[in-house]
Amino acid sequence: MEGLWALGVLLLSCLLLLCPVGSQTSPSPDQHLQTDPEEAPSQHHAARATREQKAGSAQEGLPPRPRCVRCCEPPDQRFSYPQYQPLPQINMTILKGEKGDRGERGMQGKFGKTGVAGSRGHTGPKGQKGSVGAPGERCKSHYAAFSVGRKKPLHSNDYYQTLIFDTEFVNLYDHFNMFTGKFYCYVPGIYYFSLNVHTWNQKETYLHIMRNGVEVVILYAQVSDRSIMQSQSVMLELQEQDEVWVRLYKGERENAVFSDEYDTYITFSGHLIKYSGDP
Repeated sequence: MEGLWALGVLLLSCLLLLCPVGSQTSPSPDQHLQTDPEEAPSQHHAARATREQKAGSAQEGLPPRPRCVRCCEPPDQRFSYPQYQPLPQINMTILKGEKGDRGERGMQGKFGKTGVAGSRGHTGPKGQKGSVGAPGERCKSHYAAFSVGRKKPLHSNDYYQTLIFDTEFVNLYDHFNMFTGKFYCYVPGIYYFSLNVHTWNQKETYLHIMRNGVEVVILYAQVSDRSIMQSQSVMLELQEQDEVWVRLYKGERENAVFSDEYDTYITFSGHLIKYSGDP
């Protein structure tokens, strides 16, 4: 008897469980009209929990029965979440402008401080012997020389007289002017000059070798009963455009040099010894 009673109770419980569930799962047309298809899932679940709570209160005093849980919602009552829409992409190359013109160059900045000198490096290896160079120009030599004479005698007067020569022995490049009786220096350097004259009986001989209007050396012979040959020589360092000549002293006394048309008794010579540009 007890087994049959237990079986009856179990059978009754199953019937009571199926009746509310069937009534709840088969909604009436009115309920379809009142149900919002856009109802949120949270409201739907809350309504279902309320219905289940009422059904449970009606079955109080009965043994617990298994609970039926629906795994998914009906297709027409699913809640559709809004889909994510990505922001539009902007092509930055479209906004890029054309390349501009090159600007002017700026001013140069200040120089920095001089750094400390580094240590001397090691001596490198000896290089190879170079090729033979082109032949150089031939060494240019400088020359200057003259030698002139006079065949006419000359007496002094109240003024200084330049001794003019009428005979030309050597006159290289015409550095000695026969009309003025002067040597003009065109090649600077050291020169050697010599003067030779013949004195006149019972007359004084008084001459100077001049450089640019200044007496350099004197040739002098006192009054004598016989005539003699007298000479003077000197070395001078001349610059370009210097002038050298022989001058007869003015006539304070009987002053003269002798010569004739057949022989040359008076000579004046000079030549370059060393060019100033040579080492």
